[in-house]
Amino acid sequence: MDTGSASPFERMGTLGVEEEFYVVDGEGRPTSGSDQLVYGDREPPEPLAGRIDHELFKFVIETQTPLIEDSGAVRDHVVDVREALVDHADSYGLQVAGAGLHPAAVWRELDHAEKPRYRSQLDRIQYPQHRNTTAGLHVHVGVDDADKATWIANQVRWSLPPLLALSANSPFWNGFDTGLASARAKVFEALPNTGMPGYFADFEAYDRFERQMVEHGSIEDRGEVWFDVRPHTGHGTVEVRTPDGQSDPDIVCAFVEYVHALVVDLAERYEDESDPTAGDATADGERGLRRELLDENKWRAVRHGREADFVDRDGDSVVDLATVVDRECDRLDIEGLRFLFERESGAARQRRIREDAGIDALCRDLLIDEHDA
Repeated sequence: MDTGSASPFERMGTLGVEEEFYVVDGEGRPTSGSDQLVYGDREPPEPLAGRIDHELFKFVIETQTPLIEDSGAVRDHVVDVREALVDHADSYGLQVAGAGLHPAAVWRELDHAEKPRYRSQLDRIQYPQHRNTTAGLHVHVGVDDADKATWIANQVRWSLPPLLALSANSPFWNGFDTGLASARAKVFEALPNTGMPGYFADFEAYDRFERQMVEHGSIEDRGEVWFDVRPHTGHGTVEVRTPDGQSDPDIVCAFVEYVHALVVDLAERYEDESDPTAGDATADGERGLRRELLDENKWRAVRHGREADFVDRDGDSVVDLATVVDRECDRLDIEGLRFLFERESGAARQRRIREDAGIDALCRDLLIDEHDA
């Protein structure tokens, strides 16, 4: 039975960045090329070797950075992996694009991966997985204690909708404008075991949940728990899975800066509390804001993106995104969130380019080598 344990939670503050990208042809249109990139006759260049795999569709690829010990080196690692991926794709006459959903992708016209894991998911989940052409950004932050990681994951939940609002980069789905800032989030939420997780009292409770899901046949392994945040029982990290995929590495690094600072700050708060899990719980066992209100906040981010406001932590007031950004930057002594907030959003940029120059120009704009140069 493929489940994790408390033992990987050994190191505090290390980082890992997973990015999902789209394999596209010379015109920037989706093409089933990831089989070549993963299984082809050319070994991927360093640091990509051993850190590349395809996702459910053959035109979706995932990369991983090596373990990052120094948070100041994040950009170097992210750019190195991206450059290696672009070079590897170019050797097969392919290109790579970044977004939460590819605006020219029509899922019925694209091939699913042959990997047995994905074939099993397609058979078990059916329609929601058949159309899952999503691409996201996942940030791992090492935590040195399993109970601490579980507590941090609980606390991080409120911050996820603002993070999604800042990352929203998927207004188009199957070629049409959805009216959403992040259609990716809604497409992905159609799968089981996704979205905003509930509250877990401690690591034992989370571990028991993972094991029950496997034992009852709901999932095949712990990797199929796809919550927006989770204690990763294989890597010993808190994994934040909220943001849309991005073409610009500077945007990625701003998200990584925030997630890292947030997790480290919460870890210090956990250590300072004599009993961090103490406190009044709601009738359904939640501590803090009810999960239904967290879901409402996520919906506001999905629908409105940069224009969203949110039910605040006290449950009695509403706060706009600008205030959240200023509050978090001042509290954590970071600047990346302001960089994200002050620039044009991904959703707005996609809509503007498509309206002004057409879908071909938009496809070209999403190519990651254009932003890494």
